[in-house]
Amino acid sequence: MIDKAAIRLRWDTVGSRLDERGRRLFAAAEVRTAGRGGLAMVSQITGLARSTINRGKKDLDSQPLPKGRVRRVGGGRRAVSDNDPGLIPALKRLVEPATLGDPMRPLIWVSKSMEKLAAALTEMGHPISADTVRTELVKLGFSRQFNRKADEGSKHPDRNAQFEYINAKVIAAQAQHQPVISVDTKKRELIGNFRNGGTDYRPKGTPQRVNVHDFEDKELGKVVPYGVYDMTANAGFVSVGITSDTAEFAVQSIRCWLDRMGRPRYPDARELTVTADCGGSNGARVRLWKVELQKLADETGLVIHVHHYPPGTSKWNKIEHRLFCHITQNWRGRPLTDRLAVVELIGATTRPPRPVSRLKARSTPAPIRKASRSAKPQ
Repeated sequence: MIDKAAIRLRWDTVGSRLDERGRRLFAAAEVRTAGRGGLAMVSQITGLARSTINRGKKDLDSQPLPKGRVRRVGGGRRAVSDNDPGLIPALKRLVEPATLGDPMRPLIWVSKSMEKLAAALTEMGHPISADTVRTELVKLGFSRQFNRKADEGSKHPDRNAQFEYINAKVIAAQAQHQPVISVDTKKRELIGNFRNGGTDYRPKGTPQRVNVHDFEDKELGKVVPYGVYDMTANAGFVSVGITSDTAEFAVQSIRCWLDRMGRPRYPDARELTVTADCGGSNGARVRLWKVELQKLADETGLVIHVHHYPPGTSKWNKIEHRLFCHITQNWRGRPLTDRLAVVELIGATTRPPRPVSRLKARSTPAPIRKASRSAKPQ
């Protein structure tokens, strides 16, 4: 006699939770165990058709399928591209004008949306959904990609030699206990209740409310942070200008660093080595930069050596990844409401791995009106 309750219990607890192939095998095994009359009983309990259970019996006697497969090869509905041979050529013609990337590489991507491609194919007589377009594009080797900053323009064949030369000069100056600084201008910052990139912790549902449009406030204006990074002492000094980024302002920032930090740290300094990128106020071709540096040399009696990095390699400048990136990280998600906030946020910045950075900041290129407190060791 067939134990109907036991079969139902096993089906409810195990069989009904299996995949398509597992349910067939489960039902077929129960039929063989039940004996005569088992096929009708198991079909009634499981809701599976008798033909499905009979296929399960054949599956019990056949070789197991490869891992991950539920049906035999060739099972299931045919792909849309098989039923419509003209679909793929039409899709390629649509995608080709919008194809990005290097055609010699196997990975390519498109900028048209799946919905637009599906609508265009449907108008051409190839009815298809946006999801199917995405599936077919993946089969063709397409994917969605972000832009990648990788091209640096032309590379001089002796570019590495230029880096080696700058490195040798820096090491030689440090060996003689002479100051070596890296200088650059951080991007102009809007002053006011404007959005600042990044996120910060706040009570849930209460984000910082800022202006919708980033139009410059005529009264508050912008600020220009110019940084001087002492490569030997791992300490930074930032001058916050309120007008514009000029070579005169850049050299004035170096002059202030020399008076406030350079002379006390290097009382026997005879030379000053400066590394900078090729553009902006301290560019290699900026005549005013050279004139102002000569004035500084005449005032201080120092021999000033300036080493410019090759074009397109400003990210190799030490100040970029040892000072400016930490300032940006420190004030992320905080509107720069006034100049004092800029000075205080810069002054509170530290760089933990190396010796503690001591950042000084001031509000104008004139004599210092406010200097931030020294950063506390972390």
